[in-house]
Amino acid sequence: MNRDYIKELGYRALDNRLKRISDRMSHGTRKFFKQIDIDVEPSWHLVFKLLKEKDKITMVEIAEQLGYSHPSMVVMLKKMRVKGYIIAEKDTNDGRKQNIKLTQKSYDLLPKLEKIWSSCEEAIYKMLKEDLSILKHLDKIEESLNTIPFYDRFYHEYINIKNL
Repeated sequence: MNRDYIKELGYRALDNRLKRISDRMSHGTRKFFKQIDIDVEPSWHLVFKLLKEKDKITMVEIAEQLGYSHPSMVVMLKKMRVKGYIIAEKDTNDGRKQNIKLTQKSYDLLPKLEKIWSSCEEAIYKMLKEDLSILKHLDKIEESLNTIPFYDRFYHEYINIKNL
């Protein structure tokens, strides 16, 4: 068996391990989409779901509700717009704002995407062996990071070590 250095590091490589899991899941989904000739990125599914629920919403609101940075949201939405899945319309009340909406192309594809997402959700549930306790741990991590950002947590420790 090959050595798994990230796993050996345990909690010290938590961010790398979470990213590795995310990458593997995204890669599998992307491979499936390519196989059935759907030109959608796995990371877009939350935007599709949110826009279906909200009909129209600003980019800032999408970023806030998903917890994504504004720059990453700009990149994602631009790709979705170029592929024809969303449109941006000026807000009638505030011309500085743009409301993001799904296109007819998206609405036509949604039934198929929803079946795929449902299948993905079931696969995740089975991978977890129906034990969702990991979500409580992730909630605690996110809550902790919202209270004290990671930078603040290690920076002060670094300064203390540096000043020894």
